[in-house]
Amino acid sequence: MALVEAFANSLSPMVITDARAPDNPIAWANEAFLKVTGYSTEEIVGRNCRMLQGPATDQATVERIRGAVRAAEPISVELLNYRKDGTPFWNAMTITPVRDSDGLAFFYAAQADMTHIHQLEVSMRGTNDELERLVDARTQDLSAALEQKTALLHEVDHRVKNNLQVISSLMLLKARRTPEGEARDALQSMAERIGALSTAHRMLYSEGDCTHFNLGEFAAEFLADMNAGLDPDRRRIEADVEPIAVAAAMAAPLALLIHELTANALQHAFPGEREGRVSIAARRTDDGMHLIIRDDGVGLAATPVNPAGFGRNLVEMVVRQMRGTIVWADAGPGTTVTIDIPLRPLP
Repeated sequence: MALVEAFANSLSPMVITDARAPDNPIAWANEAFLKVTGYSTEEIVGRNCRMLQGPATDQATVERIRGAVRAAEPISVELLNYRKDGTPFWNAMTITPVRDSDGLAFFYAAQADMTHIHQLEVSMRGTNDELERLVDARTQDLSAALEQKTALLHEVDHRVKNNLQVISSLMLLKARRTPEGEARDALQSMAERIGALSTAHRMLYSEGDCTHFNLGEFAAEFLADMNAGLDPDRRRIEADVEPIAVAAAMAAPLALLIHELTANALQHAFPGEREGRVSIAARRTDDGMHLIIRDDGVGLAATPVNPAGFGRNLVEMVVRQMRGTIVWADAGPGTTVTIDIPLRPLP
């Protein structure tokens, strides 16, 4: 009975279908499922789950589900479903066959509304495509005029750095005048991200050759900035980064990547007054660069999911842009993020 009550009160949508009845109809659904779909118990019990499908539902995915049901095998998919009022939502579901002494009896489906994730991905994809289009167009216009003109490139980076610093300062000022909560946290986080990009551009401006970016020097400066705001007796950041020279075009993505992973570790790995350490290590490999961000905090499993956050999605998007790979792992204690990024030979 306790298990039934737990399923009924779960915040995750759950539904059970009767595998022995004709057309495998719904036999039970919890309140979370009713809330997501907009139907009442009376409207869904006895009907097949295909009632949630609509004009844009992917039929190939539907066939995969049908095949798994026919074979009585578990399956995990994401499917575009429709609520009672006709609005679509992305439904991530894991369907599991349940057997008793007489054989297959039920199918149990645990579900999750992933609409906000898909909306964020579409928004970020559209923004990224537009930014890439603008950058490509601008690069084509300037490539001939800016070739071999290092002084002009220095000036461009200098102005970008100044503009980023102004934007970061304005966002910090707005954050201080915003009541505590998600909005203030979001402004603070964006200001810090812009600050990391400003640091990268400042280093490009100070280098003799602004077509290259020294990751080791950036890590040292980034480390000094981050540690300046920490209590050294409780938390600290350490770095062991080789002086890897990369193309200037990778400065902003790498700066954003290192900042995001380090800031997320400081924010989530050490709840309350927990002490801890974050380390950054990077070395050159035959194919590119091997980067490890590690903390000795509570670990991935103990870190609560933040529906409003997108730090992990941002990191993975940046890694994909650089054609790299990323692995998240519990380190026991703490979390380890391992990234490999291919690097082109510098001219």
